Amino acid sequence: MQHSMISMGLAAVSLRDLALVQAVHRHGSFNSAARAMHISPSGLSHQVQKVEQALGAPLFERGGRKIVPTSGGQRLLQQIDAVLAAAEHLQQVARAGAVAFGGELRLGVPASLGPYLLPHLIAPFPQHFPGARLGISEGKPRGLLRRLSEGELDAVLAPPAAAVSGITSRPLFFEPWELMLRADHPLAGRDSIALDQLDPAEATLMAESHADGLHCEGSEHGHVQDVSLESLAALVSLRGGYALVPALAHERLASMPNVALARLKGPASGREIALYWRDASPWHDDLQAFAELLRKLARQRPGLRVMGAKAKAAPA
Repeated sequence: MQHSMISMGLAAVSLRDLALVQAVHRHGSFNSAARAMHISPSGLSHQVQKVEQALGAPLFERGGRKIVPTSGGQRLLQQIDAVLAAAEHLQQVARAGAVAFGGELRLGVPASLGPYLLPHLIAPFPQHFPGARLGISEGKPRGLLRRLSEGELDAVLAPPAAAVSGITSRPLFFEPWELMLRADHPLAGRDSIALDQLDPAEATLMAESHADGLHCEGSEHGHVQDVSLESLAALVSLRGGYALVPALAHERLASMPNVALARLKGPASGREIALYWRDASPWHDDLQAFAELLRKLARQRPGLRVMGAKAKAAPA
């Protein structure tokens, strides 16, 4: 679009003004958005009105307990999101050549992986990417991948997920499950145990992915818990039975009282971990190098198996 086609009113609207509008939409409240954006509620209201006047249409319905978009405002807010995302991408491209990841890699990591992988990553990261900062966000894989698609994160470590347009993945490593039992379990103390030696009803499963490892469904096959691994260990210690836990957590869990760990006999059971990033990222080469660093670290960790290195682009 040519500059001459933009009205004077819209030309006077800044990216900051659009970010304020976006904040009102996200928070659903002028007061909450004002606090988040470090502006007075009256000043925020004035800037939003300025944008509405420039666009010639109201963006929000006012007067209710929660600020909601008008029907036309919803469409305009989608375009505002696109403009702000394009502006952020422009800034990232401008910085991409100077420092890896434009100075910071915003990495999403599942809560069941981060505490056990990151200690091995913190020291070598600045050695491989001088001047770059590593920002960590923990959460559940699905939520992290959503945040990646929305531009809140630059990359995500997660198990294989359904293909999403615009997202590239690179397989990193396979992490086997280990068995965690209460110390007084009849099989505790053995180096390895087969799953068919255990009663499925005694399992305490972590909701994220462990049910897949047991190949069973339904509450009659154990308790499904949406908890951290440390909390899972506490539950096993209190209830008895057993749980499947990722191998990287071995050292931490082995130090906890009243539980014992053992390898699984039989076909390998575990989870695959891949690195995901947006196709449009200006740091494609940096992310490839980061994936290689993670693969190098995986080779150094007992039990992990490095997987094929070819990146996979999701279908458009």
